[in-house]
Parts: sequence; C-alpha cells; structure tokens
Amino acid sequence: MLDLKGYGWMLRDGLEMTLTVGFSALGVAVVMGLLGAWGKLSSSPVARGLAGTYTTVIRGVPELILILIVYYGTPTLIQSIASSFGHEIIIDVNRFIAGIGTIGFIYGAFATEVFRGAVLAVPKGQLEAAQAYGMSRPQIVRRILLPQVLRFALPGLGNVWMVLIKATALISVIQLPELVRNAQIAAGSTRQPFTFFFATALIFLAITTVSMIIQHRLEAWSNRGIQRG
Repeated sequence: MLDLKGYGWMLRDGLEMTLTVGFSALGVAVVMGLLGAWGKLSSSPVARGLAGTYTTVIRGVPELILILIVYYGTPTLIQSIASSFGHEIIIDVNRFIAGIGTIGFIYGAFATEVFRGAVLAVPKGQLEAAQAYGMSRPQIVRRILLPQVLRFALPGLGNVWMVLIKATALISVIQLPELVRNAQIAAGSTRQPFTFFFATALIFLAITTVSMIIQHRLEAWSNRGIQRG
C-alpha cells in the first residue's frame, strides 16, 4: 500500500475491515438465503408468506435506509418505549455486528432467489429415481440435491458477492472504520479527496477483479465432468 501522505495505513486497515465485514456478511446472507429458499419452496403457507414478505420488503427498501434503521432507529425506538413505561435504558449497538448483520440480512433476500432457482433447476426425475432406489431423504439431499444446487447457485452467489462487497461502503454512515470511512478521514486531513477516493475506487476494482477470477475457477471446478451440448 502506498504511503499516501502518511495515510496509506488507514486504507490498508480499512481494506481489512471491509473484507472482514464482506466475508462475514456473505456467510449471513447464505444462511438467510437457504432459509428463505426453504420457506418459499415449503408446503406451509405460513413459511411461504414469511419468506415472500422478507424478500419483498428487503428488495423494496434502500440498503442505506435499512442500515440507518438498524443502527440509529431501532435503539432509539426501544429506548422511547422503555421510557414510556418509566424505565431509562441505554442501548449501545456494536457497529461491527450491526454492519455485518444488516448487510447479510439484506443480501440474504437476493441469495434466497438464487437458491430457490438452483433447487428448481435440479431435474425432478433424478430425485424421484433416488427415492425409488431406496435413498433416505437426507441421503437424497446430501448426494443428489446439494451438489447440483451448489453448481447452479455459484454464478448467482458470485453476483451477490460482487454487489455485497461494494455495499459495505454504505456502513461508513455508522462510522465503522472500513475502507470508505477511512478514506473520508484521510481525505479530510490531507485535503486531497481525489487522491484517496480514487485509490479507494481502484482497491474495490481490484477486489472485484480477483473475485471474478476466483468465481470463474469455482464454476469450472463445479462443472467438471459435465457435458455441454
């Protein structure tokens, strides 16, 4: 990392925080996506309703608004409710947890559609054949369903990651010292906003480029042995 007027270390630390938040949030998004896809494909109308409401609301509200609601709005609301009952409480939300949880929860809605489409793409005949062969439901899921769902979902999950890692810039509004927040501080201190924001853009571009290379290799690995017509 270049020195950048003595502030290069801030971009390095910000990059580490951005990647930590990004990978952690991706884990949350995958879990939420699997749960959401299960809900949407469930025979239970309650599960389908909850999953449908989740994806509709999340995809319809801007990410920035949701981050502000979680970090600033919710604690204030809880404190106001408690105060109305004569209780004075102070809620201090951890910025790191709030950032990971909110970003993961948001992109879990997009991962839901990715996993749902991947499950539907698995030929039903294979599942029926496995059942006729005498496989138990867990065996069918482990040996037939999950390997193919992974293969079908990889391109979509790659796109989710690309958007998610850029969305980490939004958590600068809650003053978490990620890449954009640190770039803002460095730019303000040196009065060189172009230098630091341009460097930040190049770093995000590098992350995206490396991610695309890794995604292509993972897709090639998952498609090994598959004949293409």
